[in-house]
Amino acid sequence: MTDNRNEELGSEKKSLNFIEQIVEKDLKEGKNGGKVQTRFPPEPNGYLHIGHAKAICMDFGMAESHGGICNLRFDDTNPTKEDVEYVEAIEEDIKWLGFDWANVYYASDYFGQLWDFAIQLIKEGKAYIDEQSSEQIAAQKGTPTQAGIDSPYRERPVEESLSLFEKMNTGEIEEGAMVLRAKIDMTSPNMHFRDPIIYRVVKHPHHRTGTTWKAYPMYDFAHGQSDYFEGVTHSLCTLEFVPHRPLYDLFIDWIKEGKDLDDNRPRQYEFNKLNLSYTLMSKRNLLTLVKEGLVNGWDDPRMPTICGFRRRGYSPESIRKFVDKIGYTTYDALNEFALLESAVREDLNTRATRVSAVLNPVKLIITNYPEGTVEELEAINNPEDENSGSHIIEFSRELWMERDDFMEDAPKKYFRMTPGQEVRLKNAYIVKCTGCKKDENGEITEVYCEYDPESKSGMPGASRKVKGTLHWLSVNHCLPAEVRLYERLWQVENPRDELASICKEKGCEPLEAMKEMINPNSLQVLTNSYIEKFVAELPTLSHLQFQRIGYFNIDKDSKTDKLIFNRTVGLKDSWGKINK
Repeated sequence: MTDNRNEELGSEKKSLNFIEQIVEKDLKEGKNGGKVQTRFPPEPNGYLHIGHAKAICMDFGMAESHGGICNLRFDDTNPTKEDVEYVEAIEEDIKWLGFDWANVYYASDYFGQLWDFAIQLIKEGKAYIDEQSSEQIAAQKGTPTQAGIDSPYRERPVEESLSLFEKMNTGEIEEGAMVLRAKIDMTSPNMHFRDPIIYRVVKHPHHRTGTTWKAYPMYDFAHGQSDYFEGVTHSLCTLEFVPHRPLYDLFIDWIKEGKDLDDNRPRQYEFNKLNLSYTLMSKRNLLTLVKEGLVNGWDDPRMPTICGFRRRGYSPESIRKFVDKIGYTTYDALNEFALLESAVREDLNTRATRVSAVLNPVKLIITNYPEGTVEELEAINNPEDENSGSHIIEFSRELWMERDDFMEDAPKKYFRMTPGQEVRLKNAYIVKCTGCKKDENGEITEVYCEYDPESKSGMPGASRKVKGTLHWLSVNHCLPAEVRLYERLWQVENPRDELASICKEKGCEPLEAMKEMINPNSLQVLTNSYIEKFVAELPTLSHLQFQRIGYFNIDKDSKTDKLIFNRTVGLKDSWGKINK
């Protein structure tokens, strides 16, 4: 998120989003000593997806634009699903997006303080040990229109609850046998107030604390208190946490009770999630895709993970621009994937190096060009950037051209290669097609043409106008390449709702429903392509524009002897036209 405070941009002013308005109002009123401190609190149980990118831009951007700090805090309260691999990947993704944190914290840093607070609540009669099953507790809570029923353990003596709570952490109590619940109000219209569970037993080694703890705090109990311990001023989260906010505030009231803090406390504010068409972003479902081999890992370029977008060739700037475009509101909406792609095209147009690549080649022979002659032509790296420089591309008698750029019997308005018609070879000469050669199956194996020696780009004769311009490669001065053409992974516009609908209708597991919705043409691998040899000198993940084709990047598995390229996005939205 860029600084959206009111600034003069010529005659244009950028308006504040509603979160920025709240923050500036808090600052004017002197809340929290006039400072801004945020945090980004991911759970290290998977890789970040583009939905997290919106939260990252909000959390880090808000602090950055108001002279504050943002901490990275891992919500590691569920050791059964967490791993150091995810911690490292999250850090990499945040830095790639262009942000950095003031400090790295973990919820586990506060396990001792949270434990002490839970003991305090038991002693104050605000928490008790409940030995009912999870099913019994759920049934006993009632419904939004029907009051809950008190647990038979609600009035358990304080000393008994204290003793059992200690045993929950020594390993004497089995998982699911008992929990610690806050004693609030079983008749509250807010279901989260109906004696929520705040601690449970988990007998699984923690990736940081090992086997020190067996009793772990629940998210609602750990989150607000962690904000409080750190000095967070604005706890920014998505809309599903709106009903959790009263509980968030209550726990902070309880922990600061009796302390004169001049109202220095974290305040929770909620904004809408990033929902994208043709995209499924639940970590649980993404994990299923990976484990079942429906994609090639978390960074598969078809995945909505940040590392997947990075591998596909998206730039961090394009993702941040997209987040700015869609903005922050208090209602959820489904954003068009095409809008993200347009932001990517807009950004890559200014930074991608232009190169020639022939994906489906056929040989083009210039019959009147001198044999053995090779010309070195200058190709501008990026016409949108005057400082981008240029590189050399060789021109010779035998070239590769796109098979789709030739038609033996073409319609009237066909402006590419066809017998009797002139076209320009980009950066080179005007040529006229004279015919073609076919094999015994009727497949075209060679196309023939003649060139005009006075029509070279930059020469006086080059001013002659022709309607078609084609890209090409010198057969003896290019390199073989593997090109991976990616499309959207899902065939349906709203896979989240469709997944739920199929599972309900057929009574099937999500995996079966996913297989129905997956686009079978989401990946096409071309192994007979060619590209300029200049590209072999560029680093992995370099942004490229294959002229007349689309934006690509160099895959992480690419090597000098096997160049691999991923299509980032086409030059135009072809998907939208196909699916209308």
